Amino acid sequence: MFDWIKNINKEYPEFWKNYISKFEKKTSRFVVISTETTGLNPSKDVILSIGAVAVENNSIVVQDYFEVVLLQYKYLHDNGLSNEFIIESNLPKLGEPEAIQAFIEYIDNAILVGHRVHFDVEMINEILYKMGCSRLKNEALDIEIMYRKLNDITDKQFSIDDLCKIFKVTKSDRYASSEDAYTIALLFLKLKSRLNITI
Repeated sequence: MFDWIKNINKEYPEFWKNYISKFEKKTSRFVVISTETTGLNPSKDVILSIGAVAVENNSIVVQDYFEVVLLQYKYLHDNGLSNEFIIESNLPKLGEPEAIQAFIEYIDNAILVGHRVHFDVEMINEILYKMGCSRLKNEALDIEIMYRKLNDITDKQFSIDDLCKIFKVTKSDRYASSEDAYTIALLFLKLKSRLNITI
């Protein structure tokens, strides 16, 4: 009941204190994120990779991107899963705490964008709790909710593939969280324009 009292004088890691200080100023930067996970339960499943790309001034800033594979050997070993992907991948590989710290430093105070982004945020928050931090402070926009709002739809869900077909966006055949982030960024720009979001 009084958990918030314990957090008043809590000593957070230095990177987290630096992150929190960034929210004193407004931002015009969006960061589109996508996570690859082992399942849909934030308290049991883990993140295998994170891909992200920035959007500013109605453009995807291709050189402002983030991509990492999280080394989840214990999870893979305990579940008898292959770690072939991790070994063979050319992407940067970091342990879970190092990867999340790097991600936090990358996103800064940007507005996060994703497809069902609340799930990505919950997965990241689970790791942050383990690291002695609190929840992400970034505002977040969900492209599925944006599309439903645009068309006043309340009773139907739309996958990334559905939205790509609707907006005639070509989706990459290569599955990677970074490819998904780029596709979501393209869809976001179309929705942002139609909804007259002017940030």
